[in-house]
Amino acid sequence: MLAVLAERALWIVGCTALGVWTAANIAGRTGAAREIQRFEAARGRTHLTVAPPDMGDWSATRVREWRDAQRHEAPAPLAVLRIPRLGIEVAVLEGTDDLTLNRAAGHIAETAAPGMPGNIGIAAHRDSFFRGLKDIAAGDLIELESLQKVDRYRVERTWIVEPDDVSVLDPTGSPAITLVTCYPFYFIGSAPQRFIVRAVDAGPQTPHTTK
Repeated sequence: MLAVLAERALWIVGCTALGVWTAANIAGRTGAAREIQRFEAARGRTHLTVAPPDMGDWSATRVREWRDAQRHEAPAPLAVLRIPRLGIEVAVLEGTDDLTLNRAAGHIAETAAPGMPGNIGIAAHRDSFFRGLKDIAAGDLIELESLQKVDRYRVERTWIVEPDDVSVLDPTGSPAITLVTCYPFYFIGSAPQRFIVRAVDAGPQTPHTTK
């Protein structure tokens, strides 16, 4: 009889230990899954996404060049430029070579980098991504989303310059963004001038948050 009771006691202890181990194992796996989800969410914030372009008012040449550019591997964007009132949303890549500007907007060399203080220069074609600048006005909001934050700028002025006038890209004492495209917007051939948009800091910066 004592032997039977002892056997039952050992069985109960063994089952209890097994239950504790199982619960701990499930909890550990659940915790690990949550950590993986957190990691994936954090990793997602290291990438910038941009909607496909609306090419409704693009020239046929630019539509064709954009499609051709998709055949080449693209670098990760530095930022995403948005002008909500005009419906403009475009990735910003480094450089202003032909392939870059056929694919996206380009960050102009030797100007402040997106997310950094200073004068950030960004260029794009007048008959593709920056076609909508023909309707921009003082007071319009410009957003520049970098990997770290979203900076907001308010359009201060627009003006027209000659192609060799690079003074528009000079450093500024406060945060600013300068958009550059060719002008006139519907000129046939190589446009003779440049259309400039200058926007200045519009307020507090917004950090990324987990959704």
